[in-house]
Amino acid sequence: MGFYPFVLNPTELTHRLKAALRKQGFEKVGLAPALPDPEAENRLHQWFRAGFEGTMHWMKKRSVERGNVLNYFPEAKSVIVVALNYFTGRVKDRMATADTGLKISNYAWGQDYHELMISRIKAVQTQYREWTNGGESRVCVDMSPVMEKDWARKAGLGWQGKHTNIITRDLGSWIFLGEFIIDRELDYDAPFTADYCGSCTACIDACPTQALTDYVLDARKCISYLTIEHRGPFPEGNLYELNGWIYGCDICQEVCPWNRKLEKTTTWEEFQPLPEIQTWTCREWENMDETKFREIFRHSPIKRTRFEGMKRNLVHTMSPEKGNRNEIRK
Repeated sequence: MGFYPFVLNPTELTHRLKAALRKQGFEKVGLAPALPDPEAENRLHQWFRAGFEGTMHWMKKRSVERGNVLNYFPEAKSVIVVALNYFTGRVKDRMATADTGLKISNYAWGQDYHELMISRIKAVQTQYREWTNGGESRVCVDMSPVMEKDWARKAGLGWQGKHTNIITRDLGSWIFLGEFIIDRELDYDAPFTADYCGSCTACIDACPTQALTDYVLDARKCISYLTIEHRGPFPEGNLYELNGWIYGCDICQEVCPWNRKLEKTTTWEEFQPLPEIQTWTCREWENMDETKFREIFRHSPIKRTRFEGMKRNLVHTMSPEKGNRNEIRK
């Protein structure tokens, strides 16, 4: 890394960072000051007190950092939030697997977004170090203790809908979020203060497990949580029905009027469905062993559920009492 001959002022640094991140393929880039937010922190701790995180103890373990970005990165001055459209089509239109009654969340059809987004933000991180003569920063994509949806709103990207996902006015909620936290001040975007959900309750009404209330998700009932994050057998007597989903769930996003209005197919080829996801029969899913699972999904988000979790999901979805059993055993 070379020595940059002069210090960039906030306006020039803002311009360069935004341009560099857009060049990496991010459709939306917003900037917010890295300030504590007691109101957001309080909402987070209320959510934990209600036990809505289920068995995701790793979230609560780092709640002090998650609630205040300065506890995570004390030198932070600015939070840059990027958004990336991943929508490649609706399940019924793109997945032959759906004809069998088996469904996989849209975001997991292609390559792992963590790897793709981190590598592209890190490319800009290298430039940032050069422009600031060694400035410190952090790159966050989903796995860091950062309240990314709150930061997306503060950075002006959109509002948090009743399904708890960020909704933008040009891409809907089919987006991945990432954060680039830096130790320099910038020219900030206005926070997104409007709420365009209005009186709509489509996502709440459509959720088959009643995991949603207004702007709050009880992860313990959420199909995405149950099929991905939850380890071991499904809880006895719990309000859950996978509705054919073997990894994740898109129901609340599919019924959202904003998504129906704004759906745009991503330009990222990496998010196009894996051939197996599009073509596998139920018999092929049933016969999949751990070696095959690791081979096919090594660069896919699906690896997060692990082989044991995927087999559990398949067994539950294919059990005799499920409505799609006749499809699955053909």
